[in-house]
Amino acid sequence: MTTFRGGRRALALLAAGLGAALALSGCGGSGGDDADTGSGGAAKSIDFWLSASDAQAKGYYDLAKDFQAKTGTTVNITNVPYDGYVTKLKQSAQANALPDAANVPSIDPIWVNSLQDLKDVAEDPANKIDSKYVVTSTEGANSGKVLSIPSDVTASGMFINKSLWDEAGVAYPTDPSQTWTWDQFLADATKVREATGAKYDLTFDNSPSRLRAFVYEHGGNYMEQQEDGSFAPNAQTTSALEKFVAMNDDVVMPKSVWTSGADPNALFKSGQVTAYWSGVWQVADFASSITGFEWASVPTPAQPTQASDVNAGGVVVAFDNGGAKAEVAKAFVKFMYDPANYTKLVATNGYLPVETGLSPQYGFTTPAATAAFDLYLKEIELYDPISTTFYKSQLQWALEGKSLTTDPTKDELAKTINGQQDVATALKNITAGYEQQVGGKS
Repeated sequence: MTTFRGGRRALALLAAGLGAALALSGCGGSGGDDADTGSGGAAKSIDFWLSASDAQAKGYYDLAKDFQAKTGTTVNITNVPYDGYVTKLKQSAQANALPDAANVPSIDPIWVNSLQDLKDVAEDPANKIDSKYVVTSTEGANSGKVLSIPSDVTASGMFINKSLWDEAGVAYPTDPSQTWTWDQFLADATKVREATGAKYDLTFDNSPSRLRAFVYEHGGNYMEQQEDGSFAPNAQTTSALEKFVAMNDDVVMPKSVWTSGADPNALFKSGQVTAYWSGVWQVADFASSITGFEWASVPTPAQPTQASDVNAGGVVVAFDNGGAKAEVAKAFVKFMYDPANYTKLVATNGYLPVETGLSPQYGFTTPAATAAFDLYLKEIELYDPISTTFYKSQLQWALEGKSLTTDPTKDELAKTINGQQDVATALKNITAGYEQQVGGKS
């Protein structure tokens, strides 16, 4: 089992867990039972599971109402607490009681063979689903099938303390097509720190995803799997990691984030740091929680590659429970990705879309949040294809029955920042960890 993202989903879904109206014990899948079938043979209702905050569940409830109005079929939505979601799906698969469709945080080998092929939805030209987010299985009986489609995408983003930058009189780019390099960003951040008396240039999430984005932007491939199943970090990966380790000098960046668990979010919110390298999902939190200074999202640096680590917020699947319910489950997924319906879902839930050419009207109430999403919508279409490497690898590993249960990145980099080993040793150990867990070919 592979989970696509941790921090944002964990926090958002913790809220969902507290607020969910439907308890796990009350949930029931269709399990292939067509008793709820109308006289004409069409299912009268289907079950759709998700795990989301109340705000991000709203888009699905609205979608279900629209689907019922069009087809007469009720979509029973169950918002499952995140902590029990993966287990609930496993248990449901074992009991032959899976829902009819779902937005799931991961693909699990225990139920992957119960999924319907969504290739016609994913590749329908009318939907304009960006092909770089579509993963076609290369394994066994599922070879050639598209078993999931991301509900939305997420990426790394750079946030600045706009008040400090304005006070220092240091300019920053606002258009992703005219972005800066990391060297330019760091030089400017130092000017801001020195002019304003801030404590650090930058805080940087203790996150392999954030580090992958940094490496990709420097031309590195990090843990990109080769055709033979091996991992061969390139020279740019080594130089990028050496640069990252050097940045942890308690001036440019605090060592404590990567070595002893200091909270980079809290550091940024303290107002003593000029910038924060985190996930774009921070926007909603910053919009409501930062009141002591102005903040802004700025283009991600390119040195020379304009990239990020783009991951799925969740993936939508349709289970094959047989009969009319399976047919309607797939119809609901098709309905979801119809551009008009998907635009409403994206706007309501504050999603970055997987479809191109959309102009969602987000309901943010602060100018900084609105500007941030305007920037991300432009920027994400400029990213180099390497940006989706890890997301696609996770799906393929799951289809092969593999999982990167423990990413050695954080531990190995912490030891390197503490001077216990060099970058070459850290990369050797990280590569070995990947090889052991997900290396080779099935």
